[in-house]
Amino acid sequence: MFKQKTALSTIVLALSLALPAAHAADKPLKSIGISVGSLGNPYFVTIAQGAEKKAKQINANAKITTVSADYDLNKQFTQIDNFISAHVDMILLNAVDPKAIEPAVKKARAAGIVVIAVDVAAAGADATVQTNNVQAGELSCAFIAKKLNGKGNVVIENGPPVSSVVDRVNGCKSALAKAPGIKVLSDDQDAKGSREGGMNAMQGYLTRFPKVDAVFTINDPQAVGSDLAAKQLHRGSIVITSVDGAPDIESALKSDTLVQASASQDPWAMAQTAVGVGYGIMNGQKPANPMIQMPPTLVTRDNVNSYKGWSSAH
Repeated sequence: MFKQKTALSTIVLALSLALPAAHAADKPLKSIGISVGSLGNPYFVTIAQGAEKKAKQINANAKITTVSADYDLNKQFTQIDNFISAHVDMILLNAVDPKAIEPAVKKARAAGIVVIAVDVAAAGADATVQTNNVQAGELSCAFIAKKLNGKGNVVIENGPPVSSVVDRVNGCKSALAKAPGIKVLSDDQDAKGSREGGMNAMQGYLTRFPKVDAVFTINDPQAVGSDLAAKQLHRGSIVITSVDGAPDIESALKSDTLVQASASQDPWAMAQTAVGVGYGIMNGQKPANPMIQMPPTLVTRDNVNSYKGWSSAH
């Protein structure tokens, strides 16, 4: 009898402990605020679309608000304030400055909002979902080293000082360092992550340096712009590689351009994962590791025809 009572009380206790969790799991996802670096970049548009699709699967009536920070920190602070005032349940944040954004992140979390950093880290966020950017830079620049047989003049065309870009450049440098015959002519120019920025930067390099054998650009828009500048200045036989695996780069790899490779990311899958992780955290389920890294793959002229592209296109 004593044993039965103990067993019964254990079950009752277990049930009473389970009840709050069951109620917690009912917390609905009513609204999400998304702030990205620039909606002029198709990569960030795809992040917004992926997040919206996942949110609507969780709740068909979920409200999604996407805004472009345009790489302006003050603008992003204001956007987060607006999300807090609107009482969103979750913020997907592509931080303009991963450290300086921390006060805004803390303010949002203090208001009971789950903050998930997407594509780049953000100090104080509940979790981060991003590509393994060091690996992406390594893949892209190991390709350059191999193409140049370990010797030549290379430019690292840098970009906005966010964690993903810093990681890509570091990965690139570590890959190039394994080939002592390679000389890095420039590695500190911010080409703004845009096609126009890439074009302007490339014009500068080709004017300054009589011999450029390869250029690593931190994203695909810069690669496309760099290719255009080289064409305008009638400079051929330059190997251009980048990171993103965007639709634009698929076209570039299939046509007569200097672009030879891109380490692909999957912004659609990244955003879907971020919303899923955020919804779990809202309901008391924290990920085992708050830093979720997604592996890149190298897309080249040789394998582009079998490349599936960003998930949203499937």
